[in-house]
Amino acid sequence: MRVVCFCVLASLVCVGALKPPPYFEQYLDQQVDHFNYEDESTYKERYLVSEHFWQGSGPLFFYTGNEGPIEEFYDNSGFVYELAQDFKALIVFGEHRYYGKSLPFGGSTFDPKHMGYLSAEQALADFAVLIEHLNGVYNISKVISFGGSYGGMLSAWFRFKYPNVVYGALAASAPIYMVADLIPSNAFFELVTKDFDRVDPKCPMYVRDAYVQLHKLASEGQSGLKKITESFQLCQELTSDKVKHLDGWIKNSFASLAMVDYPYPASFLAPLPAYPVNVSCHFLLEEEDKLRGLAKAAGLFYNGTTGVLTCHNITKEYVECADPTGCGTGPASLSTDFQTCTEMGIPFSTNNVTDMFPPTVYDPSAYCMQKWGVKARPGWMKAEYWGKDITSASNIIFSNGNLDPWSSGGVLHSLSDTLIAIVIEGGAHHLDLRASDPRDPPAVIKAREQEKSIIAGWLKS
Repeated sequence: MRVVCFCVLASLVCVGALKPPPYFEQYLDQQVDHFNYEDESTYKERYLVSEHFWQGSGPLFFYTGNEGPIEEFYDNSGFVYELAQDFKALIVFGEHRYYGKSLPFGGSTFDPKHMGYLSAEQALADFAVLIEHLNGVYNISKVISFGGSYGGMLSAWFRFKYPNVVYGALAASAPIYMVADLIPSNAFFELVTKDFDRVDPKCPMYVRDAYVQLHKLASEGQSGLKKITESFQLCQELTSDKVKHLDGWIKNSFASLAMVDYPYPASFLAPLPAYPVNVSCHFLLEEEDKLRGLAKAAGLFYNGTTGVLTCHNITKEYVECADPTGCGTGPASLSTDFQTCTEMGIPFSTNNVTDMFPPTVYDPSAYCMQKWGVKARPGWMKAEYWGKDITSASNIIFSNGNLDPWSSGGVLHSLSDTLIAIVIEGGAHHLDLRASDPRDPPAVIKAREQEKSIIAGWLKS
């Protein structure tokens, strides 16, 4: 489809760009525990269906929902319905249990005594049962799964675990090696730093210097804390016990900006300008006062392009959790936190040598026991999802953008003719899953063409 763009009052308008097709909401009764025959309790899993391109028979394009309400992923995965238009596919987005409206225990879902049924294994079983149900309703030829980030991992694992259900998978920005604890702990924030270094090598140096100034002021007591409060325009006076939280607020901002460093304005995590890392870096360099520059650069993620905040409430904007990159806010943050404490341990440390952040060692074990009463099982994810020995799998595309810090835990080299890695130069977090845009870098256009060709081959075989 041809996309024509022109400017109207300084805004880019694209004629012919494919909008999200209409969908309807459905629910399916699912076992709360698929692996316990003594427990017959059920809950209602939500899923979205679009028959807009469907012509009565053909493939099912299934999105393996991840950590949030499923409509958020539907609205940000335009490549799926671009492909569906070409292949006349049925589109289904399955919501992950414990997220959105798929809450097994209603208002008490997040009570620690109910959280044990939240796992990737249970979610994959939900998806498999859902597809078997759909096979009884529609004349489906083959199922291709799609997912980005944690959803990308689920898409790959879906093909690992249920190859009888799903024929092929596009796993975008899926850090399967990371959650299996198979990469260096400093890899993620090293890539965040490299993103800023690409814009200007002065930016990481500036951040390091600003952190030194921040911690020096914090050590000076009330007068220093007051200066930090003023520089960061905090809503409440900073206290010594909140300095570590402010560090996390800053780090979360820079990590998020690197993730969504898209070539156009987007609102996936926050309303941000095109290439927000560039904007943040320039905010740093245009300020002579390093503390104020750090505040302005980090504040971009929280204040976005709207700039409506007159002050920053750092305890509301950033919630500390087991994930050192942040769990977000709202109910989904609780589920993400629990999964990070159990299956999705993220070994992210910083050293201030290969990265621009103060040295920290990642160990959430005490927090997880206090918050949820659980502890991780070292080696389990490697055993359950094969570690790096995945060559017995087939028909999976692993795509990663080189700007995305999560790519440090992804599959970056093809492992066989059917386990294909695509690295997208100038690509951020699952950029290829987003809708086509005239501002896309050439590499993501090429990647989508390759992905479409591979999927076409799967559907013909």
